[in-house]
Amino acid sequence: MTPAPTPAPPPPAPTPFTGRLALGLVGVLIAALTSGINDRVTDLALVDLLGHFGLGHDQGSWISSVYAAAEVSAMLLAPWFAVTLSLRRFAIVVTLLFAVFGMLCPFAPNVESLVALRILQGLAGGALPPLLMTVALRFLPWHIKLYGLSAYALTATFGPNLALPLTALWTEGADWRLVFWEIVPACLLGAALIAYGLPQDPLRLERFKQFDWRGALLGAGGLTLLILGLTQGERLDWFASPLIVCLLLGAALCLPAFVLNEWFHPLPLFKVQLLERRNFAYGILTLMLFLFVGLAGSAIPSAYLGAIQGYRPLQTMPLALSIGLPQLLLAPLVATVINRNWVDARYVIGAGLVLLTLACLGGAQLDSSWNRDDFYWLQALHAFGQPMVVVPLLMLATGVIAPMEGPFASAMVNSLRGLASVLAGVALENFITAREHFHSNVLVDRLGNQLSQLAPLLPADSAALAGRIHRQALVLTYADAYLGVIAVIALLALVLLILPKRAYPPQPPRLS
Repeated sequence: MTPAPTPAPPPPAPTPFTGRLALGLVGVLIAALTSGINDRVTDLALVDLLGHFGLGHDQGSWISSVYAAAEVSAMLLAPWFAVTLSLRRFAIVVTLLFAVFGMLCPFAPNVESLVALRILQGLAGGALPPLLMTVALRFLPWHIKLYGLSAYALTATFGPNLALPLTALWTEGADWRLVFWEIVPACLLGAALIAYGLPQDPLRLERFKQFDWRGALLGAGGLTLLILGLTQGERLDWFASPLIVCLLLGAALCLPAFVLNEWFHPLPLFKVQLLERRNFAYGILTLMLFLFVGLAGSAIPSAYLGAIQGYRPLQTMPLALSIGLPQLLLAPLVATVINRNWVDARYVIGAGLVLLTLACLGGAQLDSSWNRDDFYWLQALHAFGQPMVVVPLLMLATGVIAPMEGPFASAMVNSLRGLASVLAGVALENFITAREHFHSNVLVDRLGNQLSQLAPLLPADSAALAGRIHRQALVLTYADAYLGVIAVIALLALVLLILPKRAYPPQPPRLS
């Protein structure tokens, strides 16, 4: 007779939620926030950093590009390694490595070593945000799961808006090396809390026999090629550059092959089948598009005030804080509201989109007389609208994910979110360049057609005239940027009407 197959081992018993475990989760939150903030701070301080390293703009752009590529690639792989090497051990190691590589960056003797350190730091830092979602889905009991997801939402609403104030502090009168070293205390605290609070899982080295090597090479390679091509495209004139053509063509070949491989692999990095669940697909798509909307609350006002009014980062800092700091209260408040069976999270998202639309409509009215005070009411709308979108979409997306599927969901959400963050920055940069050229040409044509009537009003100095044209073109460009964000919000509203289904907050487990 054929022996009966050995039954599969039962799933591990849920870990009791204690104060010690809560501290461990706080440690992961600190590490993940630190990673996201460091990414933005080093990008915002790039011009100052290049001067200290004696590097040019072209070299500096590659430093940012390789860091972003390494970061997103690590987001793809981190959940698999966390399960294999144990979540606690992996989280401690990557948190400490992230701090160590950051400490070493200011001592880089040449550009090659600086690039290598930034790649290594990007790999370590990119591994941290996926761990936050993984631990939230695994350890949080049903009655506080939404509050854990609201903590994850801080990485999209609080962290990016804290980066500008920190950049201002370190580049305006402080030691520039603090741009890199600021992460060290937070990483040490995060690692200590993780070591104290998270349970120690056994090593599962046997998983390496089934490791998706082909998927790792195709996925990480394709994302790297795509991010390098996108971030360097504007500088190298896109398809006029053979390098950009090769990078984007390589990405176009690798990424579809990666998706196909993941569909059939027995132990994939991406469980593509999760996208068949409408609420999960909605959550990923909306989170990616939301990163474009978030630019209207941070990047556009700071860019306008810097270019038009000559503000330094320290002077624009209050605008970012007016969005970032309220998130510490508003994100849990939104979680409290949607943690009611009678509240439909889709309507909360819709209300948030309305607030964000009003903020962008107001921003589209800006002119050259606007200063920092004119933006505060727009920032207030963003402060309320952003968590009303992000926290409910996380509830919708994760509500259809079983605990054992958490690592798959985390890899997909975070790597695609990281890619979307790069896309949003590239889109804004290219949009501003294209619209500024358009408005400059239109203004010059109009000036030429009405030169005889306007001659008495124009300055005699041609440089001053060119400066006024450039200034007005930028004002019109930033107003257009707000209108562009409204188009993205309209797409978000359309997706909200079509894709997600009614979902309820986490429920207590049923007794058998």
